[in-house]
Amino acid sequence: MKPNDFHSWIDSVRTLCRPDAVHVCDGSRAEFDRIAAEMVRAGKLTALRQRPRSFWCQSDPEDVARVEEDTYICSIHPDDAGPTNQWKDPEEMRTVMHRLFSGCMQGRTMYIIPYCMGPVRSEHSQLGVEITDSPYVVLNMHLMTRMGPEVLARCEQEPFVRGLHSVGVPLQPGQPDPAWPCNPKHRHIVHFPETREIWSFGSGYGGNALLGKKCHALRIASAVARDEGWLAEHMLILGITNPAGKKKYIAAAFPSACGKTNLAMLQPSVPGWKIECVGDDIAWMHVGADGQLWAINPEAGYFGVAPGTSMQTNPNAMKTLTHDAIFTNTALTQDGDIWWDGLPPQPLKIASCHPNSRFTVSAKQCPIYDSAAENPQGVPISAILFGGRRNTTIPLVMESFSWAHGVFYGASLSSETTAAAKGELGKLRHDPFAMLPFCGYHMGDYFDHWLWMGQKLVKPPRIYAVNWFRKSADGKYLWPGFGENIRVLEWVFEPTNAQKTAVGNVPQHFDSALTNIDHAEWMHEIEELERYFALFGNKFPKELSAELQALKARLMVY
Repeated sequence: MKPNDFHSWIDSVRTLCRPDAVHVCDGSRAEFDRIAAEMVRAGKLTALRQRPRSFWCQSDPEDVARVEEDTYICSIHPDDAGPTNQWKDPEEMRTVMHRLFSGCMQGRTMYIIPYCMGPVRSEHSQLGVEITDSPYVVLNMHLMTRMGPEVLARCEQEPFVRGLHSVGVPLQPGQPDPAWPCNPKHRHIVHFPETREIWSFGSGYGGNALLGKKCHALRIASAVARDEGWLAEHMLILGITNPAGKKKYIAAAFPSACGKTNLAMLQPSVPGWKIECVGDDIAWMHVGADGQLWAINPEAGYFGVAPGTSMQTNPNAMKTLTHDAIFTNTALTQDGDIWWDGLPPQPLKIASCHPNSRFTVSAKQCPIYDSAAENPQGVPISAILFGGRRNTTIPLVMESFSWAHGVFYGASLSSETTAAAKGELGKLRHDPFAMLPFCGYHMGDYFDHWLWMGQKLVKPPRIYAVNWFRKSADGKYLWPGFGENIRVLEWVFEPTNAQKTAVGNVPQHFDSALTNIDHAEWMHEIEELERYFALFGNKFPKELSAELQALKARLMVY
């Protein structure tokens, strides 16, 4: 982009959308407080008496989760989107989006949000600008990204990702505004990877509307990472220090609502170990001058799943949420607080809790926030975990034999679906690298990019698969999880006492029910993987086909 494109783009959007007013956000506390107060007066937010500067809101029941069926990758060539994305011709889609956005902000304020993904002065960060007519989005972007005069000044001079969002509900003079405006019948979440643009219409919910999050930090950034030689991943980043004072960093990929935030903020049950949180959802990883993999967290806040979060499961998250937070679709109690499943019983509720209810809060409020999260260089990654929600087959933890074998772990990842995405719950679906809804290009090329990254690394991280959700024959979880997961991280930190199996190295000191390899189940897994990998045709890397055949051969021997 040329420097003056910032202002010319804003002018063109204002002409198209025809708002009643325009506000350029400065990211200040005063701005947040003013917009929040306006929303409270309008009945769109409820101030929580029990939590200072915190608010509750309830979305439209048709706008409660990511909508993959309405999400598009509009690359120039359909083959670049691949079989796991919905592709539309970019010129045809631009025609559709211009028609939807024409006059869509009438009766509303157009907010211009300049933001930075990652530490403001890091060469690995990216600038973005989201234009929106949703004050809810403005408040959440305050918490989720880095904003301010410095970011605005840079956006006026440097390239940035362009994001345009509207709830899709123009207002005529005197027409009342819904408490949660949205337009699900015309919902579109559209990405143009070559031009680094996002157009989102009709939804006011989280990942559909907070364009810095999944849209920019994963779908667009993954395409940028492919072009520039790095990785944009759906991964937490945590620092782990052993009792001797040695510290390492781990990245981990889990599908949404599979315990990722709980692990990122883990409170160890084993004395002497310390966990610090760099990020709970997204990692941008690059090869450093030392040949190691380094990572930054592009986000500045958490947009976490509320149900199941408690002092027992994630005390650090609960401590983070005592003030300056936004709660969406949780229950609201009569004494001016929020409630969700997993908290102590609260019989007096004004509104019920949705399974995908959320909290938004600044990462700096986390009591175990790692100061290295602000390091422009990032943190060095020693290990990578891949984990899904599986009742059978996958052991508690297993270590790959090589980088390519670890990439096979990532490509093979599957999980039972949760409420984080619209659709049937509990159904097992493939979710490679936990990136199925978020990879902005052909996933066969994405697998190949991971293999290529391994060739650039002098000291590649060890790669593991984990599964906290394995059950016994009578349907009970075999592993307590939560704080006890430190025992798995302890082995990842120093994988001694390992036993080689057909599927990877497993620790010998855990109960065999947690690490047992059922050959019949694994042969069925291979048959299912063969069917799934065929989806990618000749773009499925030969190295991963070789890993699949090697696994089959090992199962015949072990």
